Amino acid sequence: MDFNSNQPVPFDSEKTEKIAEHYQQIIQLLGEDANREGLLKTPERVSKAMQFLMQGYEQNPEDIIRSAMFTEDYRQMVIVKDIDFYSMCEHHMLPFFGKAHIAYIPNKKITGLSKIARIVEVYARRMQVQERMTTQIKECIQKTLNPMGVIVVIEAQHLCMQMRGVQKQHSITTTSDFTGVFEQAKTREEFLNLINRK
Repeated sequence: MDFNSNQPVPFDSEKTEKIAEHYQQIIQLLGEDANREGLLKTPERVSKAMQFLMQGYEQNPEDIIRSAMFTEDYRQMVIVKDIDFYSMCEHHMLPFFGKAHIAYIPNKKITGLSKIARIVEVYARRMQVQERMTTQIKECIQKTLNPMGVIVVIEAQHLCMQMRGVQKQHSITTTSDFTGVFEQAKTREEFLNLINRK
């Protein structure tokens, strides 16, 4: 199932119907009239929306990187920063969203720059916690490219903190994970200085 093309989205009709049935029950349990005009098609719409938001389960991020791997004698930092993403908190199924900043130092192998953004998308389009997502992206790049080091920094706002619970609207959560040469403070500082430049 590929939701990233401009073609009509190929929703599985049986899955769509089953998910929609559950959402119709949820609407009723919350005290609404599921047969009201404005809600008649809502269960189906939500079913399709959830399949779109969870499409990462249908994709293999390692295959995405391998589809555009090239041999190149380049051993300086490669940075892709400000990668927008939207994900779903697995604790309350509310969105969290923000930006990912990723760098790696190649060890004879590089990948297409768009593939870095694509693997962020794959891991974001699953039920997630920000900490796990940060590590999954790092491990995927390390495993497939075997670079001299990888670093991932994610900054995000969580609607489960903003809309409910503590209700702190301006809080931002930052997570990071790194391998190899990025374990050296000097290399990490160089990365942080570069991503903070406007």
